[in-house]
Amino acid sequence: MPGRPRPRLRLQGWDPLLLLSQIIILQTLHYLTLALLLPPLLSLLTDSEYLQYLGGRGTVGMVLDWREMAGRREAGMGEWGNWGAGRGNQDWARAVDPRRGWVIGVGWLLGACVNITYLYYVIRRPTYILDFSLTLIFVHILITTSYSHSLPLSLFFWLVMGICAAVMVVFPEQLCVRRELREGIGSVAQQQQDEDQERIELGNVGAVSID
Repeated sequence: MPGRPRPRLRLQGWDPLLLLSQIIILQTLHYLTLALLLPPLLSLLTDSEYLQYLGGRGTVGMVLDWREMAGRREAGMGEWGNWGAGRGNQDWARAVDPRRGWVIGVGWLLGACVNITYLYYVIRRPTYILDFSLTLIFVHILITTSYSHSLPLSLFFWLVMGICAAVMVVFPEQLCVRRELREGIGSVAQQQQDEDQERIELGNVGAVSID
């Protein structure tokens, strides 16, 4: 007696492995984009000596630490209180470069604009754009909280995250909807053309039979 077929996990187009792979791809592309955008922006628009004191333009914290965007003194190379040895270090510890947070915020906005392309080609379905965009932001909040050992408390950080989420939801969703409309109109036109061709062929066959 043949056994009953096992129920498949994929139901109504829901594939957990595909969804997980898309989340990982988007998150990876997002951080790679920030890693390419932020170093040159920080080099051009912030104090190079102060940036070097924090560990350089290419430190992981510039991407993962929310305090860098907030311009907090706790961000950077360890605890600021540990830099008390020497007059020069004390002067640096008291200094704050207000441009650093704005530059990182601008880099995130540029990254969100680049993410439009990733969402358009990787996700494709307009109904999934909102979910994947918010998931990307949520995963980053988890990562930055773990990295800094504290919840993001900066209003500027949350404002940037909100704007980035809006950009990554509105624009790729509209582009995906337009693509589906184009593909739908094209498929309908092709179907109509095939039906017309079939009627013509049937008419020719009928005419030959009469003759």
